[in-house]
Amino acid sequence: MINKLIQIWRLKDLRHKILMVLLILAVTRILAAIPIPGVNAAALRQFFSQNQLFGLLDIFSGGGLSNFSIAMLGVGPYITASIIMQLLAIIIPTLGQLQKEGEAGRAKVNQYMRYLTVPLAALQGFGTITLFSRGGGGGAANILTGLTSSEWFIIILSVTAGTLILMWLGELITEYGIGNGISLIIFAGIVSQLPSSTARIGSIYETLGLPTIIGFVLLGLAVILGVVIMTEATRNIPVSYAKRVRGNKLYGGVNTHLPIRVNTAGVIPIIFAISILLFPGIIANFLSQAKTEAVADFARSVSQLFANTTFYGAAYFLLVIAFTYFYTAVVFNPEDIADNLQKQGGFVPGLRPGHQTAEFLYRVLNRITLAGAIFLGLIAVLPFLMQIVTKAQALTIGGTSLLIVVAVVIETVKQIESQLLMRDYEGF
Repeated sequence: MINKLIQIWRLKDLRHKILMVLLILAVTRILAAIPIPGVNAAALRQFFSQNQLFGLLDIFSGGGLSNFSIAMLGVGPYITASIIMQLLAIIIPTLGQLQKEGEAGRAKVNQYMRYLTVPLAALQGFGTITLFSRGGGGGAANILTGLTSSEWFIIILSVTAGTLILMWLGELITEYGIGNGISLIIFAGIVSQLPSSTARIGSIYETLGLPTIIGFVLLGLAVILGVVIMTEATRNIPVSYAKRVRGNKLYGGVNTHLPIRVNTAGVIPIIFAISILLFPGIIANFLSQAKTEAVADFARSVSQLFANTTFYGAAYFLLVIAFTYFYTAVVFNPEDIADNLQKQGGFVPGLRPGHQTAEFLYRVLNRITLAGAIFLGLIAVLPFLMQIVTKAQALTIGGTSLLIVVAVVIETVKQIESQLLMRDYEGF
């Protein structure tokens, strides 16, 4: 490993790319530390220490939301725009065809995605600021007060610009070929919170004792191992290609395999589930201030229901499983795969090309997706389970954070390996 790092450092262009990526990530952390005007910092810290729902959302903003910075929305609106575009590609045939037109088509779709990010960032910023300025976040009444029209405009413009800057920096990182830019920005935000998490564990060391801390560390390592295994796990479908004669040359006649990931959906189902679960709680907290007593009572009952750890954990787990199946169906279409295999002269041994192959892929996909969905669900609710076991909120394993960190590290290492292989070096 040390020799490979020395080789990377000696390659001037690769060293330049890595240093530029690190510099860009440092800029994103600076943006996450610049607060918007008019924020009560003490009330903000108290609110986030008591509200677990917004703590989950803060993961994807890289700590920008808990700092109420100009990057408080993080890359959330850009991720939402990408999800919307993927869904629209299924609904609108023209857009779906555009995605299949190679690099030029994907460039147009990405451009539409950037345009969509702007109104989404403005709307999300307006909703978040409205929530906190009116005290709709459950204890958030003193965070933002007495905003004038000009202050509203400046704040919404600032948070929208912050999201667009992060989007641009993420795409800039991607162009360097050292990992996915958006994923690395989220990764940097999660890693930046490690010192504070370690400090919280240190503050309760005397209460829990050394054996509990050691057990916690070992469990964390086991979770990381499980995340690595499930992230890399694939089901290989054997594929054979028939021999074809073109002119005087013989093509095909080879045996290969079609890898299907156990966790095809990645971390997207968790993002979907968090968004759905946050919405009722936010609306309920907002309506709890209503003048109509019946509406206020109903809103408070809904707020208390979503504040219940057992109900929230169960709903979170079930939603993650449902969205895993949904998103897997969006990104992996067995009929398209079967058609492409048939066009290329490939077939699964023992099955007819076309419809029969597609049905087989459907069965395999549904079975392995169940394992991936249950795994994602357990990872999502792991902090709640640890909180129940340890009786300490500071001593929780952020399963979602670990999943993102491991996936980003694996992807980045693979891209660096490809950079080394291009220069006749062996990978890690």
